[in-house]
Amino acid sequence: MLRVENLNVYYDAIHALKDVSFEVRQGEIVTLIGANGAGKTTTLHTVSGLIHPKSGKIVFMDKEIQHVEAHNILKMGLAQVPEGRRIFAQMNVQENLEMGAFTRRDRANMSRDMDWVFECFPRLKERRKQLAGTLSGGEQQMLAMGRAVMSAPKLIMLDEPSMGLSPILVTEIFKIIEKLKEQGVTVLLVEQNAKMALSIADRAYVLETGRIVLEGNARDLLNNDEVKKAYLGN
Repeated sequence: MLRVENLNVYYDAIHALKDVSFEVRQGEIVTLIGANGAGKTTTLHTVSGLIHPKSGKIVFMDKEIQHVEAHNILKMGLAQVPEGRRIFAQMNVQENLEMGAFTRRDRANMSRDMDWVFECFPRLKERRKQLAGTLSGGEQQMLAMGRAVMSAPKLIMLDEPSMGLSPILVTEIFKIIEKLKEQGVTVLLVEQNAKMALSIADRAYVLETGRIVLEGNARDLLNNDEVKKAYLGN
C-alpha cells in the first residue's frame, strides 16, 4: 500500500533522513521506533506531504506522491494524527469530527463513521458538545484519532499517540489502534513506547540518526537483544 524508497530529506544543511526505505502492506500495523531526533516524525511529515524530499520516491496505492500537496494526499486516503494532537480547541467535539470529514463527498457514510467513532470512543460521545480545548490530554488524543478516522482513510499514520498519557490511557489507545486494524484500516505507527508498539505491530523498523538500521517481524524485534538494550530498558 505504501512504499518509500531511498528517501533523503534536509533541513538546510542538516541531512535528516538518509536513504530511508520501508513498506507498509495493506491490513498491517507497521511501527517505526527510535530515540528522539532519529527522524521518525520527519518521515511521517514527508509521507504526508508536509515536507518535500530532496530525493527518493514515495508510492501510495501505486501512485507517486513525493511531490503531491498534503491536502491532495489526504483526499487519496492517507491521514496523519500529528504529535501533540492539534485539535481545534475552540470547536466542540462533534465539530472537530465533522472537520475530519471535510474532504469527503459521501455524506451517507459519514454518519455511519461518526457512529463508529462514538462507539470506539464512548467518552467523546458523552462530550460531543463540549469545547475540545477543555478535554483532558487523553480525550484530546482520542479526538485527534477520531477526526482522522472521519476522513475515511485507507492508511492512518499515528505520531506518538501515547505521549503524555497515563499508563491506563496508553493501554486504551493501543486497543483502539488494534480495533482500527480490525476495521480494515492500515496503520503506520511512530511511537517512543517501543514495547507497546512492538506488542501490537506486525512488522517494525528501527531508525537511528536518520537511517533504518534494523527491520523485521515485530515479535522478533521485541525479543532482539540490541533492541531490548537500546529501547526496552532491559
